[in-house]
Amino acid sequence: MSLDRRRWLSGVGASLAGLWLAGCDRLVANSTFNGMLKVAEKWTERAQRLITDRNALAREFAPADISADFKANGTLRPQDPEYVALLAENFASYRLQVGGLVDQPLSLTLADVRAAPSRTQITRHDCVEGWSSIGKWKGARLSALLDRAKLKPEARYIVFHCADTLDPSATDGAGKYYESIDLIDAYHPQTILAYQMNDATLPVRHGYPLRLRVERQLGYKHAKYVMRIEAVASLDGIGRGQGGFWPDRGYEWYAGI
Repeated sequence: MSLDRRRWLSGVGASLAGLWLAGCDRLVANSTFNGMLKVAEKWTERAQRLITDRNALAREFAPADISADFKANGTLRPQDPEYVALLAENFASYRLQVGGLVDQPLSLTLADVRAAPSRTQITRHDCVEGWSSIGKWKGARLSALLDRAKLKPEARYIVFHCADTLDPSATDGAGKYYESIDLIDAYHPQTILAYQMNDATLPVRHGYPLRLRVERQLGYKHAKYVMRIEAVASLDGIGRGQGGFWPDRGYEWYAGI
C-alpha cells in the first residue's frame, strides 16, 4: 500500500509542482480534483491509523546506506531579513518559541534544544517529486519538548512556522512556509527537530538551524528553518486553513507512507 500510495502521490505532486512553477492554479482550484484529493487523504489516513501501530517505526538503515548526494529542495537559503540577520551571527540570538495551547511557553536557545532528550536515526527521505535519499539525523525529540511545554487538553495539532517566504507574491499573508502534524505524529518516537545531518551541523540548504523530521510522511511535511512551534485546536485561520504551505495549494495535508 505504501509503494502504491507513494507512486500515486508522486504523480499528483509532479503535476501540481509543474502547475505551480508555470504559475497556473487551474487544477488546484478545480473543486472536483480537490474533492478527489480529500477523499483519498481521509481514506489513507484512517486506513493507516487502523492497521498500523501508531508507534511503528519507519525503516532505519546502516551507515553504509547513506546517500552520497542528498538532494536539497524547496528553499535553499532564505532571504527573509530575520533569517539573514540570524545567520550572520550564527544564530546566537535565535530562540525557538513553543507556544499556543500550552501551560508553560518555551523560548529555547540552540544550546537548549541540543541539550534536550535526543534521537539519532538513519532514514529514507521520500519526496513527492519521486526521488528518495537516505541520511543520518540527530535532533531533539519533539515529544520531550511538548511535554516540557505542557500541552493543554484542547490541543490537537502542532504547527511549525518557518523562516522562509516561498511565495512572495501572496497577497493574503500566506506566503511563508509552515506545516502541521497531529499529536499522534508529534509524539511518534522518530519525530525530531534535527540539528545535525550525517554527523555534522545541519547545512543551511537542508534547514539550519532546525528541521522537522517526521519519518512516516513525505518530504514536504519535513519543515525546514523552524522558528516557532504552536499547539492549536484547529488549523482554521492559519495560512489558508489547510494546515501547510503546500496543502494550502492542493497537496494532501496527511502525507503518510
